[in-house]
This record gives sequence, structure tokens and C-alpha cells, in this order.
Amino acid sequence: MSEDDGRRATVHDVAREAGVSLATVDRVLNGRPGVRPGTAQKVEDAIGRLDFRRDLSASLLARSRDLNLRFLIPDGANEFMDHLADAVGRRARAAKAERLRIETTRLAALDAEGVAAQLDALGKASCDCVVVVATDEPAVVRAVDAASRRGVQVLTLVSDLPGSSRRQFIGIDNLAAGRTAGSLMGRFCPTGEVAIVAGSLGLRDHAERLAGFLDVARVEFPGLTVIGPVEAHDRDEETKTAIRRLLAEHPGLAGIYNLGAGNAGLIAAVEDWDRPSRPRVIAHELTTATRRGLASGAIDVVLDQNPDAEITAAIVAARALAHHDGNALAPGRIEIGIFLRDNLR
Repeated sequence: MSEDDGRRATVHDVAREAGVSLATVDRVLNGRPGVRPGTAQKVEDAIGRLDFRRDLSASLLARSRDLNLRFLIPDGANEFMDHLADAVGRRARAAKAERLRIETTRLAALDAEGVAAQLDALGKASCDCVVVVATDEPAVVRAVDAASRRGVQVLTLVSDLPGSSRRQFIGIDNLAAGRTAGSLMGRFCPTGEVAIVAGSLGLRDHAERLAGFLDVARVEFPGLTVIGPVEAHDRDEETKTAIRRLLAEHPGLAGIYNLGAGNAGLIAAVEDWDRPSRPRVIAHELTTATRRGLASGAIDVVLDQNPDAEITAAIVAARALAHHDGNALAPGRIEIGIFLRDNLR
């Protein structure tokens, strides 16, 4: 039993149960050296028997300094990334009273070397944890691994780096998102040509969405012919040009799946199409542009990941890592929202 009088177990209870000092319990909880393995196991066993759970807010207040958290988020015309940065800003203002200092650095989109340079500049003295949106490229992976060795905890956001030493991924299941898009597209148009537009397949989330879409389309809807993917680098003008070219070259195009950003360009190209029938369109992220596309009929479905939920989950994970509380890390997966014109929130 963790408690016999209705109260939560405390560090004093753990120390008494394990037969050790409060200092020893503190060392074990915070992962500091100086505790023999057998003694550390006694503390861990006592924690398990008592169902002891750390009060992270109280632990933050007990620190000699604030917990420093840095977000590295792409800049540019990607409206979803702007929403992420806005969500960080809202949480940063509220977190000051919790001894939590949050900063955001905006970087050029798809700039692996720029992300690596930012990570290389971080040290444990000024940054406890960094949350990064990045391409899955060797320079970034090396920088993540180096930051981890310096004692900076690394979380990935939106797009994962599974081959690195990052501690946790925060975001939707992108393989499942792609499978969802493939399943919906196959029901909209079980035969015909379907074009896929990506931002960059160097982004793990885009590569996983593509893999999920193709898996469903090829197995469950063999009547579909997939064209692409065409990379448009999440830019509106580039996406518009790519889709206009696809429509011109394939006038009977049945569907378009844009698994990245650049949706303002997608909408412009589809709305300019002067044929009596238009392709079915599936896009990602509920933004001003995709809302307008849903309302006008240029987009049929938007698959959304909630930026506020992602930032909240990242902050919870960062606080847990700062206090070596692995139990507080899960879950990192964010629910996939499916929006049509009829259920816009």
C-alpha cells in the first residue's frame, strides 16, 4: 500500500521504507552518483511498494534554478509551424510562475545544417531540454547525439528521428495518418489516377505518410494509379505550380493527396481548374488556408494534429525528463483529427 491514511507517499516514507537517508533517496530520484547499486535497488523497490509519485511542480520549485526549455521550429510560410510557435508562446507566459523558462528559435525550413548548428550551440548550463522539428538527415542525428552526450535532453516534435538518441517523439502516428488518407481516397475514387505532393521526403513524417498511403492504396485499392510523389518543399507557390502541372498532364486526375504544407497554393490551383469535375483532395493541418479550402469545396478532408496538445505534451515530457521520472513520459502520441466541411470546430 502506498498510503494508509488517504495521503500520498512522500520522500520521507520512501526513505523510511528503504531504510536509507533522505539524501540517498534524493540521489536516486535525480540520477546522481554516489549510491551503491544494492542501495539504489532498495530505494526503487520502496518506490514501487509505496506507489510513490513525484510532485513535479514542487520539484521545480525546489530547484536552485529554472528549468530551461528550448523549441527549434521551422520558419517561413508554413502556417502550421506558426501555430506551433504561437502555442509555445502561450505556454511560455503561463510557465514563468512554475520556474519553467521557455524559449523558441525559428529556423529556415528544411535546413539540416542550421538545425545542427543550433543544437551544437546548446549546453547543459543554459538548456535542460530541447524540442526540435527537423529533417531526418545525418548532420541532425549527429547533433542530437552530441547534445545528448552533453546532458541536454532532446525531444522530437511532429517529425521523428528514430535513429538518434532523442528521448521521445511527440506527434501523431504519421504512418497511420497516411493509411487513413489512403483509405479515404480509395473510398472517394477506387479507380483512376491519384497524385501525391510532399514537402520533403527527408522529413520522417512525410516519408511515413507516403508509406502508409501506398500500403493501403496498393493492397486495398488496386484500381488506383499513384503519380508522384512530387516534392514542393512546403511552399505555396511551388505547390501551386506542381499541382497545375499535374492537372495539365493528367486532366482526368481523380485525386490529390498533399501530405505536407503549401495548401494555399494547392487551393488556388484546384479552384482555377476549369473542368466540370475536379479531383478529390486530402490535405493535412487545420489552418486558415485549409479551413477556406474545406468551405469552398477545394479540399474534401483535412487530417489534423492539434498544435496546443503537442506543445503541452512536449512540456510535460521535458519536466519529467528533468526529474528523471520516466513514468511521466508517456504518451507522446497525439490523436489524429479528421475534418470535413460539416464538422469544422
